[in-house]
Amino acid sequence: MSNKVLKFCAAAALVLAGYIYINPDFKGEPKIPENPPIDASTEMSRIDYFSSHGWEVEEISSKDITIPLTFTGEYEKYASLQDKQGMPLREYAGKSGKIYTYEVQNYSPDESRMLAELLVCNEVIVASMIYSEEAGKPYIAVS
Repeated sequence: MSNKVLKFCAAAALVLAGYIYINPDFKGEPKIPENPPIDASTEMSRIDYFSSHGWEVEEISSKDITIPLTFTGEYEKYASLQDKQGMPLREYAGKSGKIYTYEVQNYSPDESRMLAELLVCNEVIVASMIYSEEAGKPYIAVS
């Protein structure tokens, strides 16, 4: 092996070792976000989201909204709920979006009508919730 090849290999090994030292989590694969974005670009992808959680739903309405820049009061409680679910609502503060409302077909405790909602921005689900129509939304009223 020539001297140039050996020097090149040694330099490459040092660069790789330095990179691994600086980035100890490096395993040769791109890092995937902890909660990758959930596609909501089509009606079927939104229904599939609920289906993946065991809910059978039918869309009944949709409405354009703007997410507040700052979350206070009831909206902060709603944002905290989304944080616990791993939803990226806070990342979309101040952005325009759409709320899709669905009727839950396979669950009705005490004969109550159950509703499900998705808040979608840029074709990504940023918030979700299921609630009894009788009890009303637990945190926010969207007007």
